[in-house]
Amino acid sequence: MLKKEFLLSIVVPVYNEEGNLQKLYDELIETISTYNYEIIFVNDGSMDASKEIIQALILKDSRIKLIDFSRNFGHEAATSAGVIKSKGNAVVIIDADLQDPPELIHKMVDKWQQGYQVVYAIRGDREGEKKFKKFTSSLFYKIMDYMADIQIPRNTGDFRLIDEKVVADFRKLKEKNRFFRGLICWVGYKQTGITFDRLERFSGQTKYNYLKLFRLAMDSITSFSVKPLQVITLFGVILSSISFLLILIFIVIKLFLKFPVSGWTSLIITILFFSGIQIFIIGIVSEYISRMFIEIKNRPLYLIDKIYSKEEKDG
Repeated sequence: MLKKEFLLSIVVPVYNEEGNLQKLYDELIETISTYNYEIIFVNDGSMDASKEIIQALILKDSRIKLIDFSRNFGHEAATSAGVIKSKGNAVVIIDADLQDPPELIHKMVDKWQQGYQVVYAIRGDREGEKKFKKFTSSLFYKIMDYMADIQIPRNTGDFRLIDEKVVADFRKLKEKNRFFRGLICWVGYKQTGITFDRLERFSGQTKYNYLKLFRLAMDSITSFSVKPLQVITLFGVILSSISFLLILIFIVIKLFLKFPVSGWTSLIITILFFSGIQIFIIGIVSEYISRMFIEIKNRPLYLIDKIYSKEEKDG
């Protein structure tokens, strides 16, 4: 059944995107002008002129809102804030770098009209993306397929449309270590994908270096699976069994075969190897403990300095 009258919310996380915002707005308006819409920009502590540019856009378009964070809280927090504050019957999340084409929103809305409650964008060709990043991305999804208790579609980002019912359930989720696309998959409902070719960034530099991507991968795995703990437990049992077997072999060699067991080099290598394994295991356990520590503190996911809109300015 077609939804003839509805409000479409567009959520745009922003961090130092001054070179992209005007063009993004122009392309969004070209796409969504036929809808009843609101655009929610979330300024995640930008240090450039992003905030001022959005404030200027608010003067021209009363359907724009700016959520201004007190500092940088990260992309996941900014995305969550925009979705939580949205009022639309359908909500589209899109980055400000113009790698995700706004014209795809039409197809998302069409799928939503057909009854799908989550419509995610699947990246086909990726212009300008390095082979190493493509490899690590592919490796990440393979690990997630094995580790996670949910199925996350491959080659997807946060660019997607979600129904108001999904938004209502998303608001109930309180964890601080967030992996947005994983949470949307966890919520469930009827989902489908649309394939597109991802463009190069229009302006500026990516905010996700390999360290941040690694942290995001750790958050996603530890948020949706305890398999790493199960794997290292099994690994510990196997290593202990091998060690016990080697002890028996060396005892037999020493007592019955009268063959001297020597070799300081091999002994040191063995000690270093098992020490490395122990540190690795402690590291994985520490990742889970650190996330428990963060959740127990129960600090807010983000702090809002001010919300700007045309109505607020006129008032």
